[in-house]
Formats: sequence, C-alpha cells, structure tokens
Amino acid sequence: MLTDFRLKVFKTVADRLSFTKAAAELLISQPAVTKQINELERLLGKPLFLRHGNRISLTDDGVRLLEYANRILALYGELRDAFVEEQGAFSGEIRLGASTTLSQYVLPGLLAKFRKLYPDVRVTLFNGNTEQIERQIADGKLDFGMIEGTASNPALHYELFMDDELVLVTSASNTSFIREEITAADLPALPLVIRENGSGTLDVLSRELSRHGLSLRQLHIEMQLGSTESIKHYLFYSDTFAFVSVQAVLDELAANRLRVVEVGDMELVRRFSFVTAHGQRSRLTDLFKQFCLNHYNRKL
Repeated sequence: MLTDFRLKVFKTVADRLSFTKAAAELLISQPAVTKQINELERLLGKPLFLRHGNRISLTDDGVRLLEYANRILALYGELRDAFVEEQGAFSGEIRLGASTTLSQYVLPGLLAKFRKLYPDVRVTLFNGNTEQIERQIADGKLDFGMIEGTASNPALHYELFMDDELVLVTSASNTSFIREEITAADLPALPLVIRENGSGTLDVLSRELSRHGLSLRQLHIEMQLGSTESIKHYLFYSDTFAFVSVQAVLDELAANRLRVVEVGDMELVRRFSFVTAHGQRSRLTDLFKQFCLNHYNRKL
C-alpha cells in the first residue's frame, strides 16, 4: 500500500501515547518504533514527544504534525482507492467506531458477512458512546462511525442507517409489579437503571421525558451503568426497570427472562446513523455503508 510509513508510525504513537502499544499494533519491535520517531524528529529539527518516566505526551510541534499526518494519510487512502481497478479488488483498512448497541447487537453479524465477501479489507472496531465516537472522528482517529442519536456536531456529516425502538423492561420474575402498560406520569414511581451520561439512549429518553414535562431529576434512579449488558444483568437480580434497545433484549424476551412494560403515551424511536467528517469519504467506507444498508432491515 502506498503510504509514508514513518508518518504512520508517528500517528500510531501519538494516538496511543505509547511506544509499546504502537509497536504491537504495527507488528514491529519497540526499538524500530523509537528509531522511526527519532529519525522524524531529526529531519524536522523538533522534539515531537515529551517523556515523563514511562509516560509520553505530544509537544506543541507534535500536535501540529499530527494534524498534517491525519490529512496526508487520508489523502494516501483516497489515492489508493482511486486506482482500484476492479469492483471486487478491495483491500485496506477501515477504522470504524460504533456506539454500544450497534457494536454488541447489530454489527457482529454484519462484520462476519462482510469479511466473507471482502477478506482483504480489515475492519478495526472501536466501541464507545456517541460523544466519544464523534470526538474520535472529528480528531481524525476514525474513518467513520455508526452512532445512536441525532446530528449534533456541525463539523460532521450524518446519514440514516436504521431506526431503533427503546422499550421499558423489567425482570420476568418481578412479581411486585404486574401491570402490562403504564403512562409517562407513572415513571417517577418506578426504580430505574439508566445508561451513563453521553449515551444516545439517555439522550432519547431525556428528550421524550421533556415532551411530557418531566426530567431525569424527577425519576427514581437507583443505578447508572455504562453498558446495556450491565443493565440487563442488574435487572435479572432486582425489581428495577430500564429503557433499552429492543435489539439488545430479543433473546431475553424469547427466553422469558425479561418482559416489556408498554409506556402507552411515549414514542421512544431513535435513529442509528453513519457519521463522517465533512469531505472525508473513501471507496472502502462507501462500500461498507452500502453493505450495511443492503444486509440489515432498517424497519422495526
């Protein structure tokens, strides 16, 4: 692949802030990483990293070089894509970021199918909440993302992938609550487990509560957890309730471990979207986005 390896080494060290982690990711020795960085510093006549014992940080010149490195390596990617001769001859790497629901419940099956069709395309997946993914894309650390929530960053471009529904669930063994349907006005009386601040799930819930004159502060929040899997397992051992993606509980509903409590007057449908930096696109990311649209039914 046509690229400047020294810049790639620098970018990897800068992103990981570790020579050891960069060496492992690049499949080269740590002395080789150190040699490339030293040579780059010699050529530029500027120190790029500050050493603090076992830790490193970027100097001001290192930050400046990282901005150029991101742009240059992105152009190399566009150049490579422009000279792909055959539709099926795709190769290279996609740095994908996905929010939790997508990375755990939607993407694994899609990635397995994609790998069978395009074995020479390497997809590396970063899992984080919506805010983290958007920040990584804006900083040039990811090629594109798949997030939950609505467009919020004017520097980024959003395209609809699929719709998703949030449902209120509780343990099927929760005998202290037998109602099958409630209204938004009933929510403050229920012990709830919610996601962490910054998650798309929490944003959707907050907006819908506001439509009913409610806020998160008025709810009885028993616990705040950082993943849907943690929330589901908490529900198994308590009489609490949680709003989660229907995608995340299909197996538990079928196995009668969780049950849905309808909230009749609330509409908790959200969007999953592709997100990229404006002007940042490649044949590989376009290929993967179209593959996802073709192989996943966006209708509920």
